[in-house]
Amino acid sequence: MLLCRVSAVSQTLARWGRRSQRGGGGLLLHRALSFTSSRWQDVSSGEGSAQPAEAASAQRLYRDTVLLPRTDFPMKLTGQKLLERELEIQKECGFADLYSWQRERKVKKEFCLHDGPPYANGDPHVGHALNKILKDIRNRFEMLRGRQVHYIPGWDCHGLPIELKALGEMGTSGLSPLQIRQKARAFAEAAIARQKAAFQRWGVMADWDQCYYTYDGAYEAAQLKVFQEMHSKGFIYQDYKPIFWSPSSRTALAEAELEYNADHVSRAIYATFPLITLPPKIASEILLLTGLESVSVLVWTTQPWTIPANQAVCYMPNAQYSVLKRADNSQLLLVATERAASVAALLGTELESVGTFTGSQLEGGICKHPTIPDKEVPLLPANHVTMAKGTGLVHTAPAHGMEDYSVASQFKLSVECMVDEDGKFTELAGPELQNLSVMTEGTDKVISMLKDCGALVKEEQCVHSYPYDWRTKQPVVIRPSKQWFINTASLKEKAKDALQKVRVLPESARGSLLAMLDRRTYWCISRQRSWGVPIPVFYHRETGDPLINKHTVSHIATLFKEKGSDCWWELPIETLLPAEVLKKDNGSGPVTDYVRGVDILDIWFDSGASWAAVLEDSRADAYVEGKDQIGGWFQSSLLTSVAVRNKAPYKSLVVHGFAVSEKGEKMSKSVGNVVDPDAVINGGKVSMPAYGADVLRWWVAESNVFSEVQIGPSALNSARDGIGKLRNTLKFLLGNLQGFDPRVQAVDPKEMHYIDQYMLHLLREYSIKVTDAYSEFDAGRAIRVLQAFIARDVSSLYFSIIKDRLYCDPKDSLGRRSCQTVLEEVLDGVTRSIAPILPHLAEEVYLHAPGHDQGETLFKSGWIKSSSVWRRPGLEEAVEGACAIRDSFLSSIPGKNAAQYDLTVAIEPGLLFELMESLQEEPSSTTSQLVELMMVARVNLTSKLPRDLPSDALLSHGTFLINLEGGVIREDSAYSIAVVPTSAARCPRCRRYTAESADCLCPRCQSAVSQAH
Repeated sequence: MLLCRVSAVSQTLARWGRRSQRGGGGLLLHRALSFTSSRWQDVSSGEGSAQPAEAASAQRLYRDTVLLPRTDFPMKLTGQKLLERELEIQKECGFADLYSWQRERKVKKEFCLHDGPPYANGDPHVGHALNKILKDIRNRFEMLRGRQVHYIPGWDCHGLPIELKALGEMGTSGLSPLQIRQKARAFAEAAIARQKAAFQRWGVMADWDQCYYTYDGAYEAAQLKVFQEMHSKGFIYQDYKPIFWSPSSRTALAEAELEYNADHVSRAIYATFPLITLPPKIASEILLLTGLESVSVLVWTTQPWTIPANQAVCYMPNAQYSVLKRADNSQLLLVATERAASVAALLGTELESVGTFTGSQLEGGICKHPTIPDKEVPLLPANHVTMAKGTGLVHTAPAHGMEDYSVASQFKLSVECMVDEDGKFTELAGPELQNLSVMTEGTDKVISMLKDCGALVKEEQCVHSYPYDWRTKQPVVIRPSKQWFINTASLKEKAKDALQKVRVLPESARGSLLAMLDRRTYWCISRQRSWGVPIPVFYHRETGDPLINKHTVSHIATLFKEKGSDCWWELPIETLLPAEVLKKDNGSGPVTDYVRGVDILDIWFDSGASWAAVLEDSRADAYVEGKDQIGGWFQSSLLTSVAVRNKAPYKSLVVHGFAVSEKGEKMSKSVGNVVDPDAVINGGKVSMPAYGADVLRWWVAESNVFSEVQIGPSALNSARDGIGKLRNTLKFLLGNLQGFDPRVQAVDPKEMHYIDQYMLHLLREYSIKVTDAYSEFDAGRAIRVLQAFIARDVSSLYFSIIKDRLYCDPKDSLGRRSCQTVLEEVLDGVTRSIAPILPHLAEEVYLHAPGHDQGETLFKSGWIKSSSVWRRPGLEEAVEGACAIRDSFLSSIPGKNAAQYDLTVAIEPGLLFELMESLQEEPSSTTSQLVELMMVARVNLTSKLPRDLPSDALLSHGTFLINLEGGVIREDSAYSIAVVPTSAARCPRCRRYTAESADCLCPRCQSAVSQAH
């Protein structure tokens, strides 16, 4: 026998290894065979093709003795029945209590997925579905495999969008901050209720009564603790500097609150600043080259309205600059040498170079401001000057540019703001410009003034990327304002170091995270609105100096925890800043010398501090959000946690794409391509059937979530069809387990047929692959592994081989029970493996499946239970060797029914022969395991082909390479096959060609029928 031979070869081998390669016809091809279920449909219906009446009569006689599948599990659920069944399953299987149940059980390991708060400003959409279902798939998987899941859903409840929607057309006129907050809270609560109901309908597992909300007093108190810690460490400060300002919202904005409109059109201009003091290092040289003619510096800007705020013109120290003479009017212009050709083309004239200098030689030059009489502006070096566009000389207005402000800080330039909160020029800009909107009529007027004084050289339209307020979709301006900031420059290196220890999926997103950190030198966290957490600062009535320290903030945090942040407006100053708190700060004067601040915190600080309120001292195993959070929640969470705890709040980041239409377009109500998840589940008004929640979940799982995720009829129909095919397989499995109880009737793997043991081996490999896929947040791979396993291993290979034994062997025979044991294991494994994605279907199957008591649910019974016992020495080689031989045989009878042939297999003595002997001990058989695998009438197993083969015999040859334990055992075996039509008759019951005559049962069926009676 095989195992004796293996022992003789090497007694030290603990197990047989997997083959690493195959030779000849040895590749295992799991092909669909002609021996299909139609054979059994004929038996059950009594119908057949061109058969004698007596044969058909005999088949009808034995029809009831064939053990065909029976189950009340429906093949298909559609429409209202599907929706009702999903809701029944949620109730019957305790979906609402599952999270609490798993939190109470005692387990060794915890899996913490921290929920990024969706914004409470509207109805649930497919972006919510993508995010929440993706998280739920991982949470359910972790719970099934024995982890205690920590997942507390949350909502981001503050901020301008909610405030604006709550106020609607009313605006803020006549409303107090408390009235505005009351309306905003009510709006947010209504949105939360709608979103929460949708998340529950999608089957998302959580304790929905224990969520976190950023407007809760306890949450706000935890947030203020983070604020106080960062302030005490010097990370938070107040300053007067340029920030992004939204005139349409009348508030400061952070970088994360901007959208960049790539199609924005600006009126770009080229303007001259006459040089009135030549650079000392080259003054004599310029005079020599140009005579007494004046030279003008040529600048380019896409924001002409900032010209009145100009304080300098910047150059690049290492670049080359030329004085150019216009051929059309002899004007002398100073331009970067590298930009000369482009400027000449733009002006439509030749530019003759009069002289060339290095940028550093321009030091000390002074220009005349073109529109403000008697104002002089210096030429200054700056590293932000580039040669990509313009003239290589940059107009610098420190009040209206971040880089310009850096220059002003270095050279002590004035930073005067000429623009008010409505985006209009103030009186500082002069009477001609005062009250004009800078982006419209203000720009018109400045260009007109430049033209009148002869400084305008050229105007052009420039299409470029420009920042917009992400809520109002209106352009923003940069203007200086006294605000509160986080010094992210001092946190940047710490944050980068912390990020290096974080796993990022996909890894390509790490570069974007680092780039976002690099771009952000400071973070403006104050907002000039009412709906949010007030910045806990008091200002002296006379001096305006801020009062903020650990005593004042701790006191306010305590009040917020008890009463909520409305108390900032409700309580008197004496309660907010009692005398004893003021005394701790050594404050001078009475409490009434102070007023409370009116700014609120940026909502990114709100949500970025969620780790403090939800995770406390621990770190989440994962944050899972869309790619827009690379510059948002991912970053604000990182910066606040690093500032307070010197570590990232997450161990891994999962960054998914956006949901888009099937054409790849962004969803828009105006375009009409929005897909409503409620319509997906319950059916829409226009050609949208009721798909149910599991189809929505399958769509999420099947998608490549690391890119843009398309949704529409094609994607949803594909998901529905995928589930439909799966139901078909599950129905077959359930139907063949009718009356089988694995707790008392299961067969020990060692007593099973080899093909049954092999199926368990494949099931074990499948369980390992699908577990790995879920562990990598790759539900799409889990589905692909599932579909390949069912199509190739289960349906095409195993089902086609075992149907005869399953249907026609005696009901309680070892062979049939062996087969049912495997089918139950496959059903159980497949059902558990799909459960994270399809919880409704999984529980529905579990309700019909054998082997557990009524009232048990799948999600309380664990993950796939594969066993190492299923891996047996020689098993894989025996079955795959037989399948390799079968492939050679099938290729010799293309399109023919394998059941009508006798097969003679000749193999030289060796390992392959012994492997086949383990499947068929006798030289010739119609009932051996080898016959079952070959699916033929008879197999003759011999060491050489007989000489007296019939003339019509079909011959084929092949080789099978056995390669075990990395080559320790290696044998390349040749085999030959002779195929001849069988002389046996077709059995009227099993329809195999193993009977003596057409009206006589084969020996196996005789035994089965006699046992049944």
